Amino acid sequence: MNVADLVASLRESRGFRHKTDIADVVSSLARHLPGGAQDLAQAVALGDDCAALADGDGYLLFAIEGMVSDFVSAMPWFAGYSSVMVNVSDIYAMGGRPLAVVDALWSEGIGAAGDMLAGMAAASVAYGVPIVGGHTNTRSNAAQLAVSIVGRAKTLLSSFNAKPGDRLMMAVDLRGRFEEPYPFWNASVDAPSGRLGADLELLPKLAEGGLCDAAKDISMAGTLGTALMLLECSRVGARIDIDRIPKPADVPLERWVTAFPSFGYLLSVREEQVEAVQAQFDSRSLACAVIGSVDATREVVLRQHEETAVLWDFNREPFMIATDGPR
Repeated sequence: MNVADLVASLRESRGFRHKTDIADVVSSLARHLPGGAQDLAQAVALGDDCAALADGDGYLLFAIEGMVSDFVSAMPWFAGYSSVMVNVSDIYAMGGRPLAVVDALWSEGIGAAGDMLAGMAAASVAYGVPIVGGHTNTRSNAAQLAVSIVGRAKTLLSSFNAKPGDRLMMAVDLRGRFEEPYPFWNASVDAPSGRLGADLELLPKLAEGGLCDAAKDISMAGTLGTALMLLECSRVGARIDIDRIPKPADVPLERWVTAFPSFGYLLSVREEQVEAVQAQFDSRSLACAVIGSVDATREVVLRQHEETAVLWDFNREPFMIATDGPR
């Protein structure tokens, strides 16, 4: 697959479409508020992994994740596990540490609910984050699951802090496997719980040490879709060398860049801090590499060898932030 074909495939992918839907949702919500988009922007900027509410000498972090229904129906245990895992990742992506989660689930009978709850409990133990309440309905005709989380951060990592001249870095745990047939790279379930927590602790350590202030966890939009979200929030562009993306040796690039890894982050790092950031991930045996450079063009261009193609031009179309929405 050449670069132009990869761009065409990504733009039609489920992960990209789910993120571009956000712009319509934000515009619709703003139309129903008295102050429009300004009401949405008055407390926190929309686009980060969590809402960050200034609170004393730090920030209260608040996020929620919903699992797609076909995933919940087909793999209820892993959906339950993932619902906690992805929320934990959101908190760490903001430079924070998680405090607790609550859930809302619907199922047709107690059996499916039991599997989801067992998965949630396993993740709660693995990540050391308590489940402190929720809502359950086992008399529904469809399986649905959403989990919300709160955490705290002393110093924020944010999607709004990438700057021209930064190096775009990717850090990912390659010690995993795909949960077939889904695009979920599972490097969590079989990992020692102590390792999971120590790996994640790198993110607040980077923030508090002043080594990085811009990051985003790799979501269902995959590596390149997540890059678009980070860059759009910061109103910048980038040149990304797709051959420099860390990946498992036996996984095709086109599948890998659409995968959701259980530990995967993009960071926008000042050039003088790149070596120090790299050393932190190296110390935990996590794959990490500079995959591109941030610029002021507001275009995201993919490069492979001598071939290039524009993945997205924010000057012409939004990815997830409506043009009339909050900034």
